Amino acid sequence: MNESIIRTLSGIIYIALLVTATLFSEISFIALFGIFMFIAVNEFCNLINLNKLQALLIAALFMAFAIFGQNSFFNNMLLNAAALFVAVLLLYDLFKKGASGQKDKAAKIVLLTGYVIIPFVLLIKYPLLDGFRPFLIIGAFILIWINDTFAYIVGKTMGRTKLLERISPKKTVEGFLGGLVFTVIGSYILSRFYDFQPASIWIITGIILVIFGTLGDLVESKFKRTAGVKDSGSIMPGHGGILDRLDSIIFAIPFLFVFHQILNYVL
Repeated sequence: MNESIIRTLSGIIYIALLVTATLFSEISFIALFGIFMFIAVNEFCNLINLNKLQALLIAALFMAFAIFGQNSFFNNMLLNAAALFVAVLLLYDLFKKGASGQKDKAAKIVLLTGYVIIPFVLLIKYPLLDGFRPFLIIGAFILIWINDTFAYIVGKTMGRTKLLERISPKKTVEGFLGGLVFTVIGSYILSRFYDFQPASIWIITGIILVIFGTLGDLVESKFKRTAGVKDSGSIMPGHGGILDRLDSIIFAIPFLFVFHQILNYVL
């Protein structure tokens, strides 16, 4: 079968599964993203050469906390702070010159926990901050997909200036700006349908997702480049692994989560 057809079918199945599970019930949403988390943990362990059994046990503990732990402001902010700390370390490593240093086992566990596990927990908690609002998370994914689509189209047709060539040669500044503009437009349109929050909040959400989602894509690209692989996995034909599909949102979610936590606390 033609590779582009396989890629299209794989993408359709992925989107249909994500949207159906999220809309069907809170339980099916948590179950699907819990499965995604364990797959992503397995893929990340392959990238950084970390013991999988130990990593999956840590993931299981955090998953249990996400399901049964108290959904309090303090607990959420504590998780958020840990994820943001690791995100800042990864951004420093992304932009510094030279290759990344060899990491010991403890550092790898910190990376796994702060870069993959906690962001998935926050992703699960995100639409549960004020009851279960499935369209909050679906809206975030729609904005990610808009950005990916138009960043590719604008970058392909108009891209001249490389964004971070040593990590991702195909990404351009023009593509980034094109994705940002169309995501802001998409955010406003979403606010007309999902009016449980104002257009300004949707637009800020879109901007956060574009900026930190793009950085998250670059961070994962660096991990793959260091590991010498093209994709994090092969579970999605034509697309790679779960980590490849969710790298943008899991990096952006701590920044988006803290924004909504502050909004909920203040308002």
